[in-house]
Amino acid sequence: MIRAIAHPTDFSAEGRIAFDHALALALHHRARLDLLHVGAPGAEGEWQRFPRVRARLVEWGRLSAGSEPGEVARQTGVEVRKIELHAKDPAEGLGTFLADHHPDVVVMTSHGRTGLARLLQGSLTAQVARESQAAMLLFGPHSGGFADPANGTLTPGRVLVPVDHQPLAETALDPLEAILAGLGAQLDGLHVGTAAPALHGLTVRLASGGTVDTILAEADGAGLIAMPTEGRHGLRDARLGSTAERVLAGAKVPVLALPAG
Repeated sequence: MIRAIAHPTDFSAEGRIAFDHALALALHHRARLDLLHVGAPGAEGEWQRFPRVRARLVEWGRLSAGSEPGEVARQTGVEVRKIELHAKDPAEGLGTFLADHHPDVVVMTSHGRTGLARLLQGSLTAQVARESQAAMLLFGPHSGGFADPANGTLTPGRVLVPVDHQPLAETALDPLEAILAGLGAQLDGLHVGTAAPALHGLTVRLASGGTVDTILAEADGAGLIAMPTEGRHGLRDARLGSTAERVLAGAKVPVLALPAG
């Protein structure tokens, strides 16, 4: 069951696609949605720059026009919290919040005009990996999405699941199925190599070639790439050029990083 979703935002236009997916997932699961922004200590509040949840819900036909903030939870089942964090190290501030509040999914872009792009390439990913075991739905510089911007309908369709013998992918399948529950997704297991790992509940087919290029090619026509990672260690090492990071950099669909092992 998905109970809480977190969306760190830098207020850039590039983050709109991640916001739409975070809101749509919260609606689908009737989960709490935390919108997070990290500023410097003592910085003035920037509440007016947070994504406009009520306006988007009205556009999607999920909320009556003119509804007050308190009506959001009553009409949609989603509790929305807009939270300003203040920290000298934004990555540490965000990582601490995620560790304390335990969201099931973190939804964010890996590019943007301001802080998130820089942080994702190093300290933010490392901090999240150390402090949180949440799945991370990430939008790279070329990523489209599987949420209809007109109404928020989620249609992931075929989900490519690249797996290897390490990390142990089976432990990532439960959170994956929880996130995709009720969305009609079809899991497509893939191993780049000659001997696929045996996984309960997932048929894995074989492909040959360079790992990253093959995954990107096999993702053609998919709505999402779901990649088991080595949790605290694997995400931490993303800044060193891990498979997940290189896939994210070239993917035309979002990448769901799932702590495993």
